[in-house]
Amino acid sequence: MFGFYRFASVCPNLKVADTEFNTAEIIRCGKIAQNEGAAVTVFPELCITGYTCSDLFHQELLLKKSFESLLKIADEFKDSDMVLAVGLPLRMFSRLYNCAAFVQRGKLIAVTPKIHLPNQREFYEKRHFNSGRDLLKNSAGANFANSPLTCYFEGVGEVPVTNFFTVKGKGSEIRFGVELCEDLWTPVPPSGELALAGANVILNLSASDALVGKGEYRRNLVMNQSARCMAAYVYASAGVQESTTDMVFSGHLMIAENGSMLAENKNYGRESEIIYADVDVQRLNMQRLSEGSFQDYDSAPVFARAASFENVKDVDVLKHRYVCATPFVPGNVETRDINCKEIFNIQCAGLAKRIEASRSKRAVVGLSGGLDSTLALLVIAETFKLLKRPASEILVLTMPGFGTTNRTKNNAVEMANLLGVELRTVSIKDACMQHFSDIGHDPAVLNVTYENVQARERTQILMDVANKEGGIVVGTGDLSEIALGWSTYNADHMSMYAVNCDIPKTLVRHVVAWYADRARNFFAADVAAGSADEAAAFKSADALSAVLRDILDTPVSPELLPADANGQIAQKTESILGAYEIHDFYLYHFAKYGAEPAKMLFLAKHAFAGLYPDEELERCLTLFVRRFFTQQFKRSCIPDGPKVGTISLSPRADWRMPSDASFGDWLTNSLNASFRE
Repeated sequence: MFGFYRFASVCPNLKVADTEFNTAEIIRCGKIAQNEGAAVTVFPELCITGYTCSDLFHQELLLKKSFESLLKIADEFKDSDMVLAVGLPLRMFSRLYNCAAFVQRGKLIAVTPKIHLPNQREFYEKRHFNSGRDLLKNSAGANFANSPLTCYFEGVGEVPVTNFFTVKGKGSEIRFGVELCEDLWTPVPPSGELALAGANVILNLSASDALVGKGEYRRNLVMNQSARCMAAYVYASAGVQESTTDMVFSGHLMIAENGSMLAENKNYGRESEIIYADVDVQRLNMQRLSEGSFQDYDSAPVFARAASFENVKDVDVLKHRYVCATPFVPGNVETRDINCKEIFNIQCAGLAKRIEASRSKRAVVGLSGGLDSTLALLVIAETFKLLKRPASEILVLTMPGFGTTNRTKNNAVEMANLLGVELRTVSIKDACMQHFSDIGHDPAVLNVTYENVQARERTQILMDVANKEGGIVVGTGDLSEIALGWSTYNADHMSMYAVNCDIPKTLVRHVVAWYADRARNFFAADVAAGSADEAAAFKSADALSAVLRDILDTPVSPELLPADANGQIAQKTESILGAYEIHDFYLYHFAKYGAEPAKMLFLAKHAFAGLYPDEELERCLTLFVRRFFTQQFKRSCIPDGPKVGTISLSPRADWRMPSDASFGDWLTNSLNASFRE
């Protein structure tokens, strides 16, 4: 009546990347707003998925689930006149956009892509999304019936792409203009042009993070823009449950009208919040007539509808396609050797720069006799040759503990001696026993505390020795361990430079084998420099090759649990996690192609047919999904290390993922994968 319309701004509780949880909460809050008589209800930017999904936005599963969620939300309100505005990532015209979607009476009415994408400091939206500027160019003034541009969505049909539309009412007509977050913060916000075209209500779906003083600045922006546009401004921003990694969100909700704040919430609420305001649209329209400063805005040209194909049968058996079981490792031996050489050179070059830049007197590394520390020491040895520094400046520590076997210890000692580095042996047993006593742990209880005490003791020794010697600790962990979080936080997880961080376990094995085949070539440099006799050098090279081959034959193990009765390794990593080649397979398809778990299992069954039973592939997939998500917090703060391939999990460039993302959708997809083929 008299041009009043009730608006609702909502900050729903959510779980990052858990579309089912978020959808249920959006529906629940929408029902509350509906019962309150809201004509329009606005939710935050990307609320269906969560704003901080980062590189998960390039996951096929997340995009599919979010669109399914949108249709579910629409269906839940098929008997309601209320308009809901929700945020999600949408693929349009072979690109990905950060969109606001509008639903009413069970239908998707329109979508609005974000124009201005923040890409500085903590924001990097251009990494994931495209600007909707060209799609929305000159679109203001068009209504749903003759929108200048439409996009076809499977199961829906053609949907207008616009940031301007009208809603009929019993009072005055509501004309909406739509912005998404950063659009408001620009020198010339889209809402200005939208208001000139007739929009009297601006809706802003936002995910603005919290910083000191930012809340008040944001408040002033909303009020001032509503005043300049002579419009109502409905603002909904992401809440504290969106907070992850380096960002915190406050859940700021505001509804302003022509410079006055009609409703605003208290920030940092832990539960879903809704604010309401009754906006006088009629008054806004009348004020604009008296001001006389609003001009018409040109409409966009009409785009032709795209052609479409009839359905074609899909393939359920890969009869004419080869799926490599070891995608990180080239099947061609010559190519593999070339790659191994390039990887080794990249590692050495990266470490050399770090040593020079840090002016380190020494490189310090813990040598266990396992694959990763072996490769790290080989890289260090060659790096010091490049820097024309003696091998004696390399400091190797063996730190035997409760699970160290004679085999690994002897291999470590012999390898260090053959490379001519300084070797020190520091037993950690007494220190760990003292620490068990300090923290009240029974050493007979062989649990994670028992294991991690040893890992952290070793790292403490390495760090302190490096300080004492004026050196840096060189990390040994590989890409597979980083993906699965198979490291002790602030122990083997940490170093000053991690030379293996971009090399998966399946490839580490081949690089070590490549070196073993060419040990004489590396020792020849000493002969050429006149620092070693040829016969003696080649004898050492052959002995080193033999040690490396024994290391390659040794089961992968952290050796943190006591050996068996025969003094052999009892704790075998692949007996716990599953084969690394399976996990590397999943990592490759997940990180490089964004494959959903069901597809990953489908491919794995094809690639590993006859090698592993389906039950083991399924077990490993479930474990991979769970660990990859829950261990992101470790990846968010890993040390620097050289990038060597197209797949990297560095949080600084290649893999930016929220530490607190939910794996619910991926795990459900994983568990149901065998039934969905």
